[in-house]
Amino acid sequence: MKTEKEKMLAGELYNSFDPELVADRLQCRLLLKQYNDSRPDDTEYRQEILKKLINNQGQNFWIEPPFYCDYGFNITVGENVYFNFNCVVLDVAPVIIGDAVLIAPNVQIYTATHPLDWTTRSQGLEYAKPITIGSYVWLGGGVILCPGVKIGDHSVIGAGSVVTKDIPADVVAAGNPCRIIRTLTN
Repeated sequence: MKTEKEKMLAGELYNSFDPELVADRLQCRLLLKQYNDSRPDDTEYRQEILKKLINNQGQNFWIEPPFYCDYGFNITVGENVYFNFNCVVLDVAPVIIGDAVLIAPNVQIYTATHPLDWTTRSQGLEYAKPITIGSYVWLGGGVILCPGVKIGDHSVIGAGSVVTKDIPADVVAAGNPCRIIRTLTN
């Protein structure tokens, strides 16, 4: 029999109020509180907290506070990644971010989702779908990534876009729902 955490990590329906998951989220929130309340000039302290929060990270990773996430352990970040102010990552499923990604203010990355059937949903069950962001991607201000989407390498997602479907590499995409505007060329 799987634990609720094992179900969550497998992308199955799980109960988010399971004591182990509640404890994991509490630990994450305590680290986020330290990070978000830290002094802007105490970069060494901030880096220590970030390594505890998101231990799967490359060199030159930076997040401007405030930042919010569910667990931290489900986030993988490449080299030279920058999050601007007030980003949210609901990392119930893996969130994989490539190298040299720029994430503008107020970006929201949601892996968590809920059953459409109200009887299942009313039991407090939920599940998640992973999100992958390729390398050299720029997510504009206020972008929302919905569960399960993939953003291809080099692509740019325009400010305020709601990404509900995969976006291929080397395009500019924008809108609600987000759609390809044009192809990028060198």
